Amino acid sequence: MPPMNRDVEELRMDSPRPETPEPATRQGRRNGVEGVQLLDDDGAISVQLESCLKHIFAKYCTPRPTGAQKGVGLQSPPEGAYLSQEGLDTWARDTNGTPFDEATKEELMEFLDVTEDGGLTLKGFMQVYQLQTENDEEETWRDLSSHGFDRTLRLVATRREDMDTDGRNTPVQANGTSS
Repeated sequence: MPPMNRDVEELRMDSPRPETPEPATRQGRRNGVEGVQLLDDDGAISVQLESCLKHIFAKYCTPRPTGAQKGVGLQSPPEGAYLSQEGLDTWARDTNGTPFDEATKEELMEFLDVTEDGGLTLKGFMQVYQLQTENDEEETWRDLSSHGFDRTLRLVATRREDMDTDGRNTPVQANGTSS
C-alpha cells in the first residue's frame, strides 16, 4: 500500500481524535440525516432516540403494555415496568444474537438503575444506551436496526415480531383484514 499523503497524515495526527476517521465529530452526533441524532447538544439521549428505546423496552418489559399503550405507533412501557431476567435475556438475544453472560448481568445490576429484585428499569435501560452511544455510536445504530429502526429513527416493518400478523405471518391492515 503506498504511503498516505504526508500532509493529510500530519493533519490527522494533529487532530484531537487521530484514531477515528472523523476526528472533529462527537459520538452520538454523526448521523448524516439532518436533524436525526442519537444524543442532543448536551450529550443526553435525544427525544427521538428515547422514543425508540421506550418502544424496544416495552417489547420485553414486565408488566407488558396494555392495549391502550400498544397503539398503532410506537409502544410505551407502563409505569414501573422493568426487564426481568427472562426479558433481559430475550432483549439481549434479539439485539446481539446471544443473552448476556453472568458477569455482564452482575455489572448491569451493580452500576445501573434496577428494582430491589434486580430487574432493569427503564431508567437503567436508558443508562445502557447513554453509555453505549457515548462510546460507540455505531453499536447503538446496529441495535436500533436489529429492532427495526432505520437511520431516520423510523420503525420499518422488516421484522415479523414488530408487525401485527394474522398467524400466517401476513401483515394485518388497520381494518383487521390480511393484506
